[in-house]
Amino acid sequence: MPAQPDRSVKTGCDTIASVRIAAAQTPEFRDDVFAALAHLTTLVAEAEEAGAQLVCFPEGFLQGYLIDAASARQVAIDLASSEFETLLDQFPKTGPVIVFGMIESDGDRLYNTAVVIERGKLVGRYRKKHLLPGEKAFTPGTDTPLFTVGKMPFGISVCYDTNFPETTRAIADLGAMLIVCPTNNMMPRQRAEEFRDVHNAVRGERCRETGLWLISADVTGERDGRLAIGPTAVLDPQGKVAAQLLLGTPGLLVFDIPLTG
Repeated sequence: MPAQPDRSVKTGCDTIASVRIAAAQTPEFRDDVFAALAHLTTLVAEAEEAGAQLVCFPEGFLQGYLIDAASARQVAIDLASSEFETLLDQFPKTGPVIVFGMIESDGDRLYNTAVVIERGKLVGRYRKKHLLPGEKAFTPGTDTPLFTVGKMPFGISVCYDTNFPETTRAIADLGAMLIVCPTNNMMPRQRAEEFRDVHNAVRGERCRETGLWLISADVTGERDGRLAIGPTAVLDPQGKVAAQLLLGTPGLLVFDIPLTG
């Protein structure tokens, strides 16, 4: 029997001087933008009902984490294209800021990108800077944009980026309070089990170094001998897990990030 969704787990300080954020732990969608958008719309509505001002989805969420060059190019989308404009029309016009991963094309280049959408409009993008050996289809990004939700500035670091202190240090130097981290850890089963606790440990180091909060969103499920179990979690500035969804279970994590202290 498949795991049942863990709906709207909520915790945190719940004070006036805070920003409520959310992260989605989702099934993996591969070359099925329609299904991905339908799932996104459902979870964004849940996040809005819970009072969240921002919701993060996994790396490569829109088209899937497709790293083969031919497959990636086939589904890649130019953010300046009419195709992307049509997609934006399907996004909620109210509710939280949405961060999700996608495969972006720009001329001849492909990028592993996280986009920021607010009320159906593109606010900006972050292109993954540090690429794994298997991600040769993509061009590394170079920019470190800063975004704001409520009174909280945040930056984005995609999955493997968090292995590199300079990436999160650049976010901190811009005055961010939060690292938003879309991830995709669909791994060979044995490796997934070996890395069960490693992801949060690495991200915790970045929090301790910078004094920033971090929220991650990951996929979950099984495919072709591969396993994804998460974690989707919130880490505090001391690098400790402040909240986390049950590993291996789809759901929505909601948490209040304090603006002071």
